[in-house]
Amino acid sequence: MELKNILVGLNNLKVRGSLDLNIDHIQNNSKKIVANDMFVAIKGFESNGHEHIAEAIKNGAKVIMAEQDEMDKNKLKEIPEDITVIIAEDTRYALAIAACNYYGNPSRKMKLIGVTGTKGKTTTTYMIKEILEKSGIKVGLIGTVASYVGDKKIADNENTTPESLKLQEIFSKMLGEKCQAVVMEVSSQSLKMERVAGCDFDYGIFTNFAEDHISSKEHPDMEDYFNSKVKLFKMCKKGFINADDIYAITIPKLVPECDISTYGIDNYCNLLAKDITVTNQYVDFKVKLGDKNERIKVSIPGRFSVYNSLAAIAVALQFGCNSENIKEALLNIRVPGRSELVDNKLGLTIMIDYAHTPESLEKILSSVKVYTKGRVISVFGCGGDRDKNKRPMMGEVSGRVADYTIITSDNPRTEDQNEIVLEIEKGIKKTKGKYECIVDRREAIKKAISIAKKNDIIVLAGKGHEQYQEINKVRYPFDEKEIVNNIIEEMTC
Repeated sequence: MELKNILVGLNNLKVRGSLDLNIDHIQNNSKKIVANDMFVAIKGFESNGHEHIAEAIKNGAKVIMAEQDEMDKNKLKEIPEDITVIIAEDTRYALAIAACNYYGNPSRKMKLIGVTGTKGKTTTTYMIKEILEKSGIKVGLIGTVASYVGDKKIADNENTTPESLKLQEIFSKMLGEKCQAVVMEVSSQSLKMERVAGCDFDYGIFTNFAEDHISSKEHPDMEDYFNSKVKLFKMCKKGFINADDIYAITIPKLVPECDISTYGIDNYCNLLAKDITVTNQYVDFKVKLGDKNERIKVSIPGRFSVYNSLAAIAVALQFGCNSENIKEALLNIRVPGRSELVDNKLGLTIMIDYAHTPESLEKILSSVKVYTKGRVISVFGCGGDRDKNKRPMMGEVSGRVADYTIITSDNPRTEDQNEIVLEIEKGIKKTKGKYECIVDRREAIKKAISIAKKNDIIVLAGKGHEQYQEINKVRYPFDEKEIVNNIIEEMTC
């Protein structure tokens, strides 16, 4: 592709060399560079692409894009004269726009739905996908679990929202598969780090907002975290927000140019759920669709499922989906690692859920407590290299709501597992809750199963869909559904 076409839409660039070049690939990893490629140097948290410019040139790059603050006259002189150099104010943003151009702006050729918020993103995207597919629309899905077209996985995702170059490649594949719509999780990090810059969003959803992702590598404070999410509504034509969330309801004033509608349970809104019933197998509620009040039954229990369903319904109505397709899709919805019940030969009620914040842990534990005849046994830990403030808060939540808690490890990453457990324990000690600490997560699960009785429920919180445990930068296989059944097999032999 011609370099000047790759740069369309980018302003204030400084260029040394020719733009009349054909570029084979764009890369932001110097090791992937081959002859006739363009290398975009990105300054990251752990590495700086500007330190690898020489390697990129050695591997065959004919164009280097660098950031203004990283390139002085001396560094520029080190780059051979026959290499075109482009200086941008922000190479993350420039890479995103260049990627859009390189892949032919595929998001403009499909209906693009973005879902942001602290919790509920994954479930809401799956619900939207299910309803649209039931209505005969071919859908691509991008999110925490992976990227799919229909039931076919087309990419594993390291991040909730892939890096811009990868994201545009996925869009291109989805367009090639003749997708008419794409629904994707849009993380605060992806908005802050310009991964979705240049994407043409038709609809945006804001599920809710609570403390999460506050760390040196993510957001310095809640204000930055919230403002990052709000950026989605500056990029979409129509938005849907949770009227019961005190942060979400401020968005219309912050982004008056976006046409925003509301959904909720407790406050006045455009799409209101009434007469809610929650059981251990499902939740149902009434909502007005067109001129008729319809009863919707959702196979994921919990009040939070009502909010996620309302968001999905709001989008589905924009596509003209009828009530029968909406009802059938939500009745049969299954989302990996979200309130997911694990079938087992002991007949125990064991639920896997991705809850990894104080609020999400409280919601899942409180939800199951309402309908559980026996004890609620909570098994959870906290991730390393992430927000430390939430650790004692989560301990306090579990101690207050669950009948018994086993504090364990999650993804410790580069932190000491024992230290993380001790920080959680500080919170649970403020309560009268019964608990114990078992750092080894497999052993913690085993202990929960060994003490559970027929009417109890075990909630394995934090890892959800993940099939690994990350310790010291190594990801070890850890599929909780498989582990549960292996433990039960050992116990029943």
